[in-house]
Amino acid sequence: MQKGKTYCIFAAQYFPHLGGVERYTYNLAKQLIKDGNRVMIVTSNVYHLKEYELVNDIPVYRIPCYNLLEGRYPVIKFNKDFWKIHRVLKRKQIDMVIVNTRFYLHSLYGMIFAKRKKAKCITLDHGTSHLSVHNRFWDTIGEIFEHAFTKIDYLFCKEYYGVSKACNKWLEHFHIKAKGVLYNSIDLEEVEEIKARVTTSYREQYHVPDDAVVITFTGRLLKEKGLPSLLNVMDRLHKEGINAYLFIAGDGDMQQEIEKRKTDYIMPVGRLDFEHIVALLKESDIFCLPSFSEGFSTSILEASACGCYIVTTARGGAKELLINEDYGCVIPNNEEEILYKALLETIKDSDKRKKGVELTYKMIEDHFTWKIVAKQVEAICEEK
Repeated sequence: MQKGKTYCIFAAQYFPHLGGVERYTYNLAKQLIKDGNRVMIVTSNVYHLKEYELVNDIPVYRIPCYNLLEGRYPVIKFNKDFWKIHRVLKRKQIDMVIVNTRFYLHSLYGMIFAKRKKAKCITLDHGTSHLSVHNRFWDTIGEIFEHAFTKIDYLFCKEYYGVSKACNKWLEHFHIKAKGVLYNSIDLEEVEEIKARVTTSYREQYHVPDDAVVITFTGRLLKEKGLPSLLNVMDRLHKEGINAYLFIAGDGDMQQEIEKRKTDYIMPVGRLDFEHIVALLKESDIFCLPSFSEGFSTSILEASACGCYIVTTARGGAKELLINEDYGCVIPNNEEEILYKALLETIKDSDKRKKGVELTYKMIEDHFTWKIVAKQVEAICEEK
């Protein structure tokens, strides 16, 4: 297979914004470069940073935008700065365009750009439900908009891949048959290297007893991640004398509310860099993500690689990693009673946790690494 291809990844959101799509974009780019390819990322200038810079040795172009929904939905500004970047990109030799998600104007621009460049284009879908702003009227408008926008997208790009089989199932809702799966993944070598060198101890820092069970949540602090249920369940477990503590790492809409709920057993630690996330997960027994909206959670992969037993909802690709109850605990939804019973049983059964950790780590090794995904992307690029 010929090496040295040039890939252009369009992602409406990218670092410093923190989320699963952003980490997918970065890790795929990093592995493609490691394999001898060239990669550039085109994103939105949500944070008013430089229009162009090298970030971790990856060229990043930031297109001017309006920050709708507090930056969650950036919309391109077609001003002189946009056209300046567009002219620079037009001059680039690009073999393949990778578009992350369907429903941004930024994504449509990437598809049209690829068509005009006569470059191969694929779109990656990361979702398994419509975007929600927790308002029935606006959610309905959003659903109509997403369906209409996806029809326009399909005029310019017909090759779709999900980051899980669940994402591909969701694409059928839009009458799109995905060509395959490019799994969300993890760099196991990097995780092992960090685990070997970290010295930070969150148990010591927060005075967590040695015999306590530590539960951790990492990710965006949003209601759709199931945090209200998790907080209430932790209060109930504490009242019943269960020796369990919860760390919450991340930032987002619920940050102030979580700070108000802080106790000696509920400990928000803010947004952490990857090294400190690994340090925290390494000391954790259970990772809990009671989300009702996921594609394939990066946080679950990171937690599994760090030796955590997983308790999560049947959303996104959870069942593709935790293929049966020996691997982890997948609950149907995040109703408090269901989550409470799942966590209580998991806390009490250390043998079950140990077996699940071993099986899940092996599953990641065999199926969910960036080396595997990058090879698949390179093969797609070679297709006629």
